Amino acid sequence: MRLMVVVAHPDDESFGCGSLLAAASAAGHTTAVLCATRGEAGESRIATDDLAALREGELRTAAGILGVGSIHVLDHTDSGMSGEPAPGTLVTADRSRLEREIAAVISDVRPDVVVTLDASDGHRDHAAIRDATLAAIDMPAGHRPEATYLYCLERSSMRRWAEHISGGPFGDAYLSLSELGTPDEEITTRIDVTSHLDTRWRAIEAHASQASPFDDLPIELQADFLTTDRLRLVRGSDVLPSML
Repeated sequence: MRLMVVVAHPDDESFGCGSLLAAASAAGHTTAVLCATRGEAGESRIATDDLAALREGELRTAAGILGVGSIHVLDHTDSGMSGEPAPGTLVTADRSRLEREIAAVISDVRPDVVVTLDASDGHRDHAAIRDATLAAIDMPAGHRPEATYLYCLERSSMRRWAEHISGGPFGDAYLSLSELGTPDEEITTRIDVTSHLDTRWRAIEAHASQASPFDDLPIELQADFLTTDRLRLVRGSDVLPSML
């Protein structure tokens, strides 16, 4: 079977869906990642004159660690978390064009399963890629996967995370989001990915320019995020548990 993950930025595939990709690859399935931007916004922990190239390189290295078979990168730019988005950024992209771009890759890869982000962390690029991916899948003439899922940040876990980082540079902003995380009762699929934890950590660490959201978390909260993948089935049949 073929699994395709659609994300907004380099590192989303590892920080978010890394264990899922590793598990699918280990089970012998073909995997692909579609990334809408090169993650140009924000700061880098590594000095560079070309953050876009650095982050795309990290994406490709991490994808190799996760066993990803093919990588597809669109030419939109990172919108950042806040402020007026510049022309060419993902949230300013023509919606129908973005949907067609995603649909074209889906038609080329022909995945049985598509996974994209639930966007419940409040990032506007994550919401843009989620909405465009679902619209692309619903196009009448396009390839229709057997199942489409949102990769979820569970609300109970996100509340614990936001409380842990409260008082920091972003903690209060996250705590102010009333809809932080997908409600626990909306999660349709939970997958134990403990056996792929080492692989996921190596993929996370390949994104050396970025601080991961799991850095400095208490061990039990790290485990909560990293040893169970939570998904919400939004199209088709729940086939992932039988795949992995």
